[in-house]
Amino acid sequence: MRPRITHQKAAVTTRATAVLAAGCTGLLLVLTGCGSPSAADAPPSAASGSGAKNGDTPPKAQTLAGTARVPVPRGTGSRVPYDFNGDGHRDLVIDDLVKAPEDSHGDDAGIGVVYGSDDRPLDPAARQLLSARANAAKSGDTLPAAFDAESACDLDRDGFTDLIVSTDPPYNGIGAPPVPLQILFGSPRGLTGKAVTVRIPQQARFGNEWPEQPVCGDFDGDGRADLAVTASAGQVTFLHGPFARTGAPRSAGLLPDGGPYLYAPEPRRDTDGDGYDDLVAATSPHAPGRPGKGTLLLGSAKGPARPGGTYAFAAENVPTAPLKTTGTTRTTLLNHGDYDADKKPDTVVRTYRGERQDLIALYTAGNTDRPVLTFSTELFLP
Repeated sequence: MRPRITHQKAAVTTRATAVLAAGCTGLLLVLTGCGSPSAADAPPSAASGSGAKNGDTPPKAQTLAGTARVPVPRGTGSRVPYDFNGDGHRDLVIDDLVKAPEDSHGDDAGIGVVYGSDDRPLDPAARQLLSARANAAKSGDTLPAAFDAESACDLDRDGFTDLIVSTDPPYNGIGAPPVPLQILFGSPRGLTGKAVTVRIPQQARFGNEWPEQPVCGDFDGDGRADLAVTASAGQVTFLHGPFARTGAPRSAGLLPDGGPYLYAPEPRRDTDGDGYDDLVAATSPHAPGRPGKGTLLLGSAKGPARPGGTYAFAAENVPTAPLKTTGTTRTTLLNHGDYDADKKPDTVVRTYRGERQDLIALYTAGNTDRPVLTFSTELFLP
């Protein structure tokens, strides 16, 4: 028996990444122009501040099919969400990368990360491929086969966002299963090294279900990132931050009300503005941008423990990435985030056909007619 991988590969509910190339020589590019992009050409999609703002005419989109790698920019720490290398620019994460034609039945390649830069919002050359083989912690002597991004926040308060991943450790079906969640810590060079398993004290576990569905938030209002994780019988394991580099939380406890699926409210984690992030518990999976209902659990000094009534996820009409292909395609909302530092949420979507064709498109706030950047996760193929 293995844990349920919570982000559902069939629905491709991933978190995306996008980036610009610095030149055309030796690259397989489909561009509106060649050469190094100017500030006017760069897509306004990360925490750099370049590019069009809401209501302006966005620059022409650039489509990248491949580009050589460059080192991840070094940072010194920031408070920007999803900033794994701490350089002040938001980065993006993608699961379910496309497969090469010769590997259509193989395992997932891993998790793709594309970093922001000083020169342009996201740089496809500054990318990383995270895999179980290279980055996962072992369970005993066994490496997990699954390695999937779940949530991200600065758990150890060092100014570098950390990534929480789900794995599939071996389990013989007797007693409580092992914890499948691991933390890969950010650094000036981004997400590097080996992950550590999240340590959940026995008193914060209940029953024999897999602890999963990790949600980041400052639920107790102390300025430190916490984690909420599922427990059996609809309970919530509340892990108080900050976390040690061993994967251990500052403290932990069980909360009585929850559900088998946990989510952060959208678009604001603190729904009532009281200084405590809130949590949504649901009885069925929720895909970003789709309608859905759950129960709101309001944050407090004791964590997300106060009942907040019914919560409704709003449906969104998302644009379709211009994937040029024949046959049926699907489009999913990957995330909303401020990639151009204008304090307005931009939109990232993914359109795909099967496991071998996809296109990720970035649309700036208020401009959903034409993406400023598109690229395929073929960038991460060897």
